[in-house]
Amino acid sequence: MPSELDAWLALTTEEVIDPDLPICDPHHHFWDRPEPQNRYLLDELLEDTGGGHNIKETVFIECSSMYRADGPELSRPIGETEFVQGLAAMSASGGYGDTKVAAGIVSYADLSAGDAVTAVLESHIAASSNRFRGVRNSSCWDEDPGIRSYKNPMKGLLADPKFREGFSALEKLGLSFDAWLYHTQLGELADLARAFPGVPIILDHIAGPLGILSYAGKQNEVFQVWKAGMTDLATCPNVIIKLGGFGMPLGGFEWHKREAPPSSENIANVMGPYYRHCIEAFGADRCMFESNFPVDKVSTSYTVLWNSFKRIAEDYSPTEKAALFRDTAVRTYRLDIS
Repeated sequence: MPSELDAWLALTTEEVIDPDLPICDPHHHFWDRPEPQNRYLLDELLEDTGGGHNIKETVFIECSSMYRADGPELSRPIGETEFVQGLAAMSASGGYGDTKVAAGIVSYADLSAGDAVTAVLESHIAASSNRFRGVRNSSCWDEDPGIRSYKNPMKGLLADPKFREGFSALEKLGLSFDAWLYHTQLGELADLARAFPGVPIILDHIAGPLGILSYAGKQNEVFQVWKAGMTDLATCPNVIIKLGGFGMPLGGFEWHKREAPPSSENIANVMGPYYRHCIEAFGADRCMFESNFPVDKVSTSYTVLWNSFKRIAEDYSPTEKAALFRDTAVRTYRLDIS
């Protein structure tokens, strides 16, 4: 039976643009949570990816799902890698279509544990040696106490000496780092990137430009601050950008409050300036479109979302499009596409 969200999303449907274009979706989650209809596992993902776009591979990004129920606190997140490895094995069995689901896995490890995190990272690798590629350690923090921060990190986490001690283990083990922070923290990420030039750093959701609470009604001002920060960050060659995340309410666009979901043309018109600036500053070979599903599903369907990306990229060359939609993600996460 369709959920209320499914019924709302069905109010805006579109034909798929350029259905043959190969895509790697480098950012989605899996979870099974107690809230009503808050289940997103392999079947739910495949229902979304099966809408007509040519999704070749996906990358799972940590979301505090299926941690181990016991054992040392530091090691419990290894359960998420074990869980997703199982779903990836299901996908690879051949009975679930052609998409290589979770061809790459990015899990959580508390880097602020310093050197002690090395053993945890090694256990993640052991749990999925063919897919585990790195960690995400949210550093979202803002002066506005009303802005919720995923995992509630401390202020200035990326500069903390113990965090950097743990971060150094990523380079030793050949792992990447997914960063999740707000536009006000771009300078902190640039400092980290310059301190560790050998670690690939993937910035999620174009650094989450804020548009709620104390930032409401200030989108032009926020855009200029964000643009300056991204331009500076682009001078760090080890930083790669994920283009997406607009569907989260924190941006202040309030797509989810409309009578019907926005069209791909509407989304492209609003988000185009953000994404095009990233592509101009970093180059297509350091940018990748992402779904951020099911989080962004509160604002748009999977099919409409990827149509919006294709509209934004329509004037780029075939080589640039290939990078934006697949090649950058495959290279960055070192995916096996054979």
